[in-house]
Amino acid sequence: MANELDEKTGPVNEKGHDINVIDKQLPVKVGFGSLLFEICVWGICPVLVLISAPMIKSLIAESQPGTEILYLVLAFILSFLPGLIYLFKKINARNYFRQLQQKLQADASNIDNYLEQRVRILQNVAALVSKATELDKEVMTTVAALRGGGKNIERNAVASQIDGAFNRLFPQVEAYPELKAHAAIADAMQQNAYLQKEITAARTVYNDTVMQWNTDIYEWPVKMIVAARAGYTSRIPFTASAEVKQSANQVFF
Repeated sequence: MANELDEKTGPVNEKGHDINVIDKQLPVKVGFGSLLFEICVWGICPVLVLISAPMIKSLIAESQPGTEILYLVLAFILSFLPGLIYLFKKINARNYFRQLQQKLQADASNIDNYLEQRVRILQNVAALVSKATELDKEVMTTVAALRGGGKNIERNAVASQIDGAFNRLFPQVEAYPELKAHAAIADAMQQNAYLQKEITAARTVYNDTVMQWNTDIYEWPVKMIVAARAGYTSRIPFTASAEVKQSANQVFF
């Protein structure tokens, strides 16, 4: 059988193809097949026991007379075992999703912690630089907004604001040798570079958890049915802003 995707002869886009994260949450839905599955899990064994009750009763009567009713009741009770197992699996799946949501919150909080540290570094550097030179008004406006609680808005927007402020601030530092040699500013620049790496790593961890969530909610039957009953939707991974993606295509050196 030929390969469905053949890198040797398949169509190639010579212009390349950029990708985007689709900003859309997809609800989990189950159909009649899932309902039929649940009915079968709970009902098929009891129904089979009831249908075969006369035959079971006659067989037991031949081997152990007087115990027919006891064995029939026991068989009927055991017929609900698949349903009980399914119920416990649903409980475990529900608990699993609740725990995974807490992990998503923790991963997102780690990103916020690093962003907050970058805000503090930006504020300190801006304060030091402003004493030596007249800062760009847009830089001071950004610093004031972040100092005034701007971190409560969407984290991607905050990260973009911080990046923009640093991009306008550091060239001014480079222009003044006495500022560049300032120990506190040099240390802040190193910390900023370190935090950028930590934010990237934290976003990767967050995206891994999002992928785990998006995979598990479509795992049929138990997890998908639980997710659909709870009204869960897929989650959106980290998305780079259009400005960042455009900047990534520029020549830096």
